[in-house]
Formats: sequence, structure tokens, C-alpha cells
Amino acid sequence: MSLFKARDWWSAALGEGEEFDQGCLCVGDVDNSGTGHDKIVVGSYMGMLRIFSPNANKLSDEGSADAQLLEVQLQNAIIQVEVGKFVSCSELLHLAVLHPRKLSVYSVSGTAGTVEHGDQYQLKLVYEHNLQRTACNMTYGTFGGVTGHHSLCIQSMDGMLMFFEQDSYSFGRFLPGFLLPGPLAYNPRSDSFLTVSSARQLESYKYETLAVATDAESRQDSDLLPKTGGKRLTPDWTFVLGEQAQDISVPSFSHSSSSILVLGERNLFCLRDNGQIRFMKKLEFNPSCFLPYPSVKDGTTNLLLGNHNNMLLIYQDVTLKWAAQLPFVPVAVRVASFPELKGVVVSLSSDGHLLSSYLGTDPSFFSTPKVDAREADYEQVDVEMKKLQKFIREATRTQDILPKSDAAEDLSVKATVCSCLDTSSQALIPDIDGLPVPSVTVQVKVKASSVLQSAKLSVCVQPPLAVSQDQFGLEQMGVGSTKEVSFSVFLNGRYPPADLTGDIVVSYSSPTGVPRVLQSRFSLPLALVCVPSSPAKTTKFKITVDTNQPPVDLSAIFREFSAKTEDKDGNSLAFQFLSGAKVTVVSSKTSQRYRIQSDSFEDMWLVVKELVQRFDQHFSKLEIKDFKKSFSGPMPLQEYFLSVDNHFQLRVSAQQYQDLLSERAVQFRAIQRRLLTRFKDKTPAPLQNLDSLLDATYNQVITLAEAAEENRALLEQAFVRLRSSTHLLVLLLSLWQGLTPDQTAILEATLLPLLQDTPQLGWEESCDAAVSHLLRSCLSRSPKDQATSLAHRGGPMLGLPQDTNRLKKHIALLCDRIGKGGRLTLASEANVQIPAQVQNLAAPGGVEPIAEVSGDGEEMEPPQEITQLIRKKPSKKVKKEKDYIEKKGVSTEPSEADGKEEAGVPEDPIKEVKKEKKESSKDKKESKKDSSKEAKEPMDEAKKKESSTSKEKKKEKEKEGKESVDKKVSRKSSVKVKDKKKEPGAGQG
Repeated sequence: MSLFKARDWWSAALGEGEEFDQGCLCVGDVDNSGTGHDKIVVGSYMGMLRIFSPNANKLSDEGSADAQLLEVQLQNAIIQVEVGKFVSCSELLHLAVLHPRKLSVYSVSGTAGTVEHGDQYQLKLVYEHNLQRTACNMTYGTFGGVTGHHSLCIQSMDGMLMFFEQDSYSFGRFLPGFLLPGPLAYNPRSDSFLTVSSARQLESYKYETLAVATDAESRQDSDLLPKTGGKRLTPDWTFVLGEQAQDISVPSFSHSSSSILVLGERNLFCLRDNGQIRFMKKLEFNPSCFLPYPSVKDGTTNLLLGNHNNMLLIYQDVTLKWAAQLPFVPVAVRVASFPELKGVVVSLSSDGHLLSSYLGTDPSFFSTPKVDAREADYEQVDVEMKKLQKFIREATRTQDILPKSDAAEDLSVKATVCSCLDTSSQALIPDIDGLPVPSVTVQVKVKASSVLQSAKLSVCVQPPLAVSQDQFGLEQMGVGSTKEVSFSVFLNGRYPPADLTGDIVVSYSSPTGVPRVLQSRFSLPLALVCVPSSPAKTTKFKITVDTNQPPVDLSAIFREFSAKTEDKDGNSLAFQFLSGAKVTVVSSKTSQRYRIQSDSFEDMWLVVKELVQRFDQHFSKLEIKDFKKSFSGPMPLQEYFLSVDNHFQLRVSAQQYQDLLSERAVQFRAIQRRLLTRFKDKTPAPLQNLDSLLDATYNQVITLAEAAEENRALLEQAFVRLRSSTHLLVLLLSLWQGLTPDQTAILEATLLPLLQDTPQLGWEESCDAAVSHLLRSCLSRSPKDQATSLAHRGGPMLGLPQDTNRLKKHIALLCDRIGKGGRLTLASEANVQIPAQVQNLAAPGGVEPIAEVSGDGEEMEPPQEITQLIRKKPSKKVKKEKDYIEKKGVSTEPSEADGKEEAGVPEDPIKEVKKEKKESSKDKKESKKDSSKEAKEPMDEAKKKESSTSKEKKKEKEKEGKESVDKKVSRKSSVKVKDKKKEPGAGQG
């Protein structure tokens, strides 16, 4: 038996199906036996009244029946029971029972029995009051300082306090600002009543104030009191609790100081009689009931506090002294004295479990047997000590925020995608451009290894894919139970998705009540979004992938598409997307190259991804470990930037539609106000065409709303296409430089920081911030620049940019630095040592850092190598092969020049080079207008190596001059620093 557990002294089960609450329990010498021993009085909502006298010698089932003195079935539900001196001219204790519409006062008397059945007890009605209003709770005390007997105060459900002196009704008063009834208590020290209003504040009303206030028959009358000359009822003082109170108690025993205790939903308040707070205790649980009782130490108050965790806590003021476990959640708790034991804790549950218990320990007579002494094996102890030290080091070394999952999971989820498409499609769109839309069935098997409660399964796929059912409710699962669900996935839009993977999320509660989430992923077949077709002859975009293995028959890799293709050699295959362009894959017989070509750049992503994955699976089955794939052609940045510009223009249009809608809505409301004023005017006046203007404005609002909704749909489609283009660019970069999976993940997280666009945060600003961070940190030119960027972290808030020129420059610079061998890593920031000069800049007395938009202190312009990377002039050999391809049709063997050929729209390359030269000359002119620091920096790294020793001396003098300038700037006022921020060189990249 646990030490922290309430010791059962006596218990009883009160009926079946009965309900009990806070006021259904009281203790006292209700039968006036004169011994001073208490009896337990319990009333239920079913109208059953019971009186018990527990005895320690009667612990059996028969003993609980013998301890029951009285059981009476009353006609009405029992809300509250109290024991007090409620009869005039009598010092005996009587029992007051509160019903919803009646107050009854009974006398309990016992007659000594002459047979073995024992004494007989009777319940006799002394008087009763029929209530005109439904009662909520009551309190009693010596109202007005009258001694010798107790008066009763009942609070109704509509906020009226009704006062009774024995068998006569005194008066009734309505509480001001009443909405819902709260707990009610009487303070005999200040002769006032305490309650908590719906405003969540504790209010105190003196009995004298209540007595002299003008009587009101209804709440409407009480509201009209100031007009009729009556005295309005106001509280003596108030205290804001900030939460709803569950109970109020005013201890009246001598050992405690004068205090008022209020039990809230999450806090325990202790106040003085004048409303000043003594202390407040924040609780870490949901309390259910409480009871103050006398303390041995003077000036403090002991407190019994029950909570919904089946715990009984004992506090001395705010200090926890003891905690005991109960078998139920107590709704009422009392302290009673019985013949065999004093200070017994009596607790009652909502379903009628009555328990009398005590705190402490039981003596244990168990003694451990003696063990034969044996010598310790020091070698075994040393091995065990090393093992434990290893565990301690591993536990202290890990600094994970989330706890590690257990080795044995509570749940296992397995998703299986059917190998063939559904015979009868479940798609909402039957066909797109004459092509039927198929669907595929996914079966999910959930197996539980422990008891799980409230399990729910959710399915999420990428738009425009949709599922037949995305939510499944799993009933309570036992150990080893299995549940299977199935759903269909289909295309629900007129554009291809950016990803063919789906997520399954299962949320459940563990046996201990801890909420947990389990995720699983499944991959959908490519045949869900495209069908086989004939190869295209001429296309706009081309991508070439090189391998180090002999060419593979495409019909052997894409078996589901090879059955309907027209090419029997297996070196070409075409995929026609249901809602997109046609993508053709051509393999070479001799050069180990594969060309993917299409009229849509973003539609090639799914085919390229599927081709690379199937190559890996094919060669892994052949156990070829040195298989490598690469991309040698120039990066198709210009084609990628077309998707970026399209998405950005739709975002700008969405913002313009929002502004126009706001203007028209303001205009519409203004016209409505003018019309309402005209209609309310008593003297009719002409409308002056306001009704026509209202109709025209309404039509404009509807038209703008429809246009905004159409633009939103186009924006969602453009974002999906942008994601496809970005995925393709990341894949080509990884193939181009042979990036590791970790580096590819960093690059993908940088270029795709968002899964969806929002009006507050879009892809352009998020991607620009992420790319700028990489250029300042792991891809910076020197460790000094990296340290400077780490010291000057932070920048302006992200928002919709004016154009995409800066973003394009940063992405081009990112590709250039990756092509020159830059490493993508997140751990390099911790290894950079910040120079002392940079630390002085960040010091409180240093120069205030100027937030540069470019980010890394240098103007992020793409060097001349990038223009060569993006666009090159084709050779004569390439032109000849182009003419040969156009004459013959589809090329069956990609030439070696494909790796050097441009993967974009075929335009005049000479004009493009001239345009880029003009743009580079403009960029150079703009760079000359930058700040003096940037102008002094050398623009070419080759000139640094060729500089003589005389130039190095000049640079040292210039550095000394810069340091002196920095010292002067630090002494100047911050106004000049702000002026420096406004310069174009420091504000624009």
C-alpha cells in the first residue's frame, strides 16, 4: 500500500443512479445526542435523505447498514443540507433542507430500542417555506448580530436574496448586475454576505445595507429604484478574481486569522475582511472542492483541497504539507469527530461514494530476512559503473527538445497503394479535354499494440489531387486489434500537381492519457495524372541527363506506359498529362544520355523525378553500386524565372483587387448611410440618384469579388506550377554538382520555404530571405563577411516586394557560388570566430548597424560567369545538328552537344548576349553610385593577386583611415547614422 494514500476507515455506497453535488453533504450532531459526536447527513438530487453514524467496528456490508440511522424519500430534489439553530426559543440543532421551490426545517430525534435492532430515529417537519423563485443555494448565520439562533438566506436562480428568520419571511433583495448565480457565504465578523458575480469579481454586501434598501418585487422594479426615489443596492467592496469561483468559505474558528477563502478554477485566493488580498496560490490542477479547518500554528489556516486527479491535498496557507490518493473525484469534503476517532475526513463523490478516511501510515510488521554476506566482485562492479557512466554521458549530451519515442510504438500504420487503377473511377471530374480521369485506391492498415482511445485518421494530398474521404474515426482499439480503411485518390483540377505523395496522420491518446500523433507517407503512381502518347517532334524546353551505365530500354522501366506506345525500339516514350503538356523522353543508344523535352518547363518535373527514381531502383536490383547520374548542361534559370514572374504578377493583382474591394465597400457603406438618413427624415427629400449610385456600386463590388476569386484560383495554380519548377531546379542543381541528400534538403528548404501562399507572407519574400541568409553564411566569399553577417543579424519585416529583380539576382548568385564549389551546411555558423572589430560594432557603445537589404555587405550582382552559364552562343556543329533534327523529326540519339545546348526558348543568342552586356553595363553604373566603402572594394579577384607590394601598403593606410573614420562616426549623434541609412547604396542591393 502506498504511503500517500488515504486510509479507509469507513465507506458506503449510496444507491444506484443517484447524483450528488457540493451542498449535498454536511456533518453535525443533528440528533442532539449531547456526546459531541457528529453524524453524516447526505441528500441527493433524487430526493433521498440519509443520516449515518460511522463506527470503526462495522466495516462489512452489514456494518454500513447498521451505521445508517435514517433514510427518507422526500418528494423534491435536495439541493443543499445544513445543520444549525433554525427554530426560535430552542437551543437544539435542526436540519434545514433546501429544495428547488421549498425550504424545509426538520428535527431528528432518536428513541432507545428495547430489542437487538437498536435505536429508532424519526424525522419530523417543524416548518417549511414555499419559495416563489427557484432556489440555487443558501447560507445561514447570526444576521444582524442576533445571538441564540440562526437565520437563513437563499439565493434564487434570477439573483434574488431571500431572508428568513425561523418560520417567518423577512425580505428579499435583487443583486445588481446579476446574470448567473455564484457561491454564497456569510461573514459573521463583518455581518456581510459574499458572492461572486458573472463579472468574475468577489462582491461584499452588508446586512444593514440589504435591510435598508427599498424592496422590489421584480428585477424591473429594482432597476427603476433611482427614478422612484429608493436607495440603490451597491456592494460594500469588490475584488476582481478574473475567473469563475467554485466555492467561498469564511473560517470562524479562533486559531485562524480573519480571512476569506475563495476557490477559483485555477487559483486559490485569501482575502481580509476589507477586501485586501493576503495571498494567492496558483494551482497546477483542476480543483473540485475545498474546506478550511483549524491549524495548530497560530496565524495560519489549514486547507483540504480536492482535485480532479483523485487527490486530496493539505495546505498550510500556500505550503503543501501532505497529499493523499482517493479512489474517486470528491465533490464535497468535511471534517468530523466520531466516537472512536477524531478529525476524520469525510468525502463524497458525484455518483454516491461516501468515504471516511484518515491521513498517515499504518504500522508494518514485515521484517526483511537476513541475507548471507558475500564478497563483492569488484570487476563486475567496475563494468557496471562504466556502463552507467556511459548512459549518463549520452543522456546529458543529447539536447533534444522533443522526447524520444519509445522503442515499442503503441500504433503501426501501413499504407498500400493498389498497383492498378480503379475500374470505375471515383473522380469528381469525369474527363479533361476528352481524356478520362482515373482514380487509385489506397488501403491503410492500423494495428494497435496497446489500448488506444479516441483515435482519428486524416489524409492529406497535394492540390489539385483530392480524396474520396479525408477523415476517419477509429473506435476504441484494444491490444492487437486491427482496423482497415480505404479511400480513392484522383485529380480534381485542370493542372498537374507538384508532388505525387500523400500523408496519413493518426492522432490518438495513449493508455496514460498522453495525446500522440503518428505520420506515414505513401506515393501515388504517375499513371494517375498522365497517359501514354506519341512522341512530340518539336518542343521548346529540353533537359539532358547523363549516366555512367549503358542505355536502358525505357519500355522495361515504364512498363505501364510501354504497352500503348508506338515506338517499338524502346528509345523514346511520351507522357500526355491529363491537364498539361506532353513530355517526351528520348534515350541514346551510344552516348548514355537521356533527353526530356516538352513545351511546358514545369510539367517536366514529375517525369524527370520518376525517371531518376526508376533508374536508381533498376540499377540497385542489378547490384550496381557505382551508378552515377549527372546534368552537364547550363541551368535553365530564364525558364524558371518565367514561373516566378507569373506568380508574382498574380500576387500583385490579388493585392490590387483587395484594395479596390476595400474602396468600393467603403463607398457602398457611405451611400447606405446617406440613403438611411434620407429615409429617416420626416420631411421627404429627393434621393438625388443615390439609389442608382448604390446599384452601380453593388454591381462593381460583385464584379470585383468574382474577379478576385478567379485570380485566387489562378494564383493557387501558379503556385503549384512554381513549386514544380523549383523542385526541378533543385534536382538539376543536385545532379549538376553531385550534392548530398543533406545539402539537397537544405537547398529545397531554401527555395521552397512555404507550402502555400498567404496574403501576409508569400513565396517571393520568404525565398529571398532564405537565399540571402545562405549567401551571407555558408556561401559567403570569406569568413570575415560571414562573421560580419552573423553579428548584424536581423532586418526589415518581410512584405510583398516591388519587383522580382533582386530575387532573380540572388538565385543566380546562389547557383554561381554552388557551381564554384560552395558548401551548403547549417553547422558552419557555429565554427566562425567573430573578429574583435565586428564585436565592437555590436557593442552598446559602438556604431548602430545599418540594415542592408542586400544582406552581406556587398552588392549581389551576378558576375560575368553567370551570363555565360545562363546563355551561350551555340557552335556551328550545334546549328547543323539542329537543322538535321528539324528535318528528320524526333531525334533518336541525343548528340554530345546537347549538354552544352541551351535548355530554353530558341531565340537569337547574339541579341541575348548584347542585351546582357547592356544590363551589366547599367549595373556597373549603378554600382558606382554606392557608398564610399563599397566603391573602395576591388571588383575583381584577379587584380588582387597581381597587385604589387606598393599597393598593399596603400591598402594598409586606407584601413587605418577607415578605422579612424569609424571612431569618428561612433562619437557622432545617431541622426547622422539614420541619414546614412537613407542613402541608396546602403538601402538597396
